[in-house]
Amino acid sequence: MLKLRFLAGLAVCALTWCNAAHAQDTPKIRLDPVVRGLSQPVYLWHDGKRMFVVEQAGRIKLIADGSAQAQPYLDIVKNVKSGGECGLLSVAFSPKFQENGLFYVDYTRQQGKLQTVIAEFHADPGAATASADTERVILTIDQPFANHNGGHILFGSDGMLYIGMGDGGAANDPFGNGQNPGALLGKILRVDVTPREKYAVPKDNPFLGDPRFAKEVWALGMRNPWRMCFDPQSGTMIVGDVGQDLWEEVTLAKAGTNGGWRAREGMHPNPNIPREEPISADTDPIVEYQHRTYARAGTNQPAVDNCIIGGFVYQGSLYPSLSGWYLYADYSSGRIWGMLQRRGKLIANELLLEPRIHPSSFGEDANGEMYVVDYGGAILKIVAE
Repeated sequence: MLKLRFLAGLAVCALTWCNAAHAQDTPKIRLDPVVRGLSQPVYLWHDGKRMFVVEQAGRIKLIADGSAQAQPYLDIVKNVKSGGECGLLSVAFSPKFQENGLFYVDYTRQQGKLQTVIAEFHADPGAATASADTERVILTIDQPFANHNGGHILFGSDGMLYIGMGDGGAANDPFGNGQNPGALLGKILRVDVTPREKYAVPKDNPFLGDPRFAKEVWALGMRNPWRMCFDPQSGTMIVGDVGQDLWEEVTLAKAGTNGGWRAREGMHPNPNIPREEPISADTDPIVEYQHRTYARAGTNQPAVDNCIIGGFVYQGSLYPSLSGWYLYADYSSGRIWGMLQRRGKLIANELLLEPRIHPSSFGEDANGEMYVVDYGGAILKIVAE
């Protein structure tokens, strides 16, 4: 997630893109502040009507009338191990939230071992607060290290819950989780949360017929899929997978795909692992960019590209010029790009803005309008000019 690796001594590298064609109609955007005064916000989402912001320490706040309510919607600070890449990392509201009042969170806790917890809570759909006492733990996964926790959960159009899990941390995936079919780490998981005891495994998960695989696995070979979304046109999942030494990537994932980590980073063999370890990826990134240090335009201040923050495909109605564009950013440099693809073919990939922020996430409201979450404490709306 928030890997502040400013890479002292790293040689300046050219930013490279994967077969991108120049777009004549590249949208122009700006960021308009919506909410300020937040504490380390890491995600923004909606319940079908209202917007909510997730603070890393363990709070979810309801946004109303241009500000976050003083009393948290949910406060589970006492349960959360926060700091670095740990914390309360995302929220997902049931597709039937307005009927059942159920929502789900992904957080880390320390109970002897560090664990990722996927938990359900219940609230009156119109209430301004939810009780922490309603927690029902769905799934726990032991974490060997404190980084690469993934952290994004979201519902697909199929009603299933998708869970992004990092490889467990440290460097070079020392336990080989990304390519271990039996491990839940280094994967995208898919589960059915409708049963009232734990969860069920969907009958159409891709590896159910292979006894080597954990049944929850939907896609594998991930390093740290911090943010992901579904393309509303094709249904393909778009994953911003955070890189290690040199490469950040955007990958199109489908049921059963393998992103290749740890054998490779982006499209490149990982030089830090044994040469005899095979590269088993079957999916190339649609976009990759190389880590580099550069001077900001008009200043002598250095900036660094080295930590991708995946975003969303614009689905709103206010800005037709953004329609179909997938927006993503780099946490360290703050730069925001737009990618356009059709049926898995890259049409365009363009730098859109260079704000001086630290984007920790993108978010959407109920109308499909998009926002950037600034880890420094603000929510900014994306406006096309």
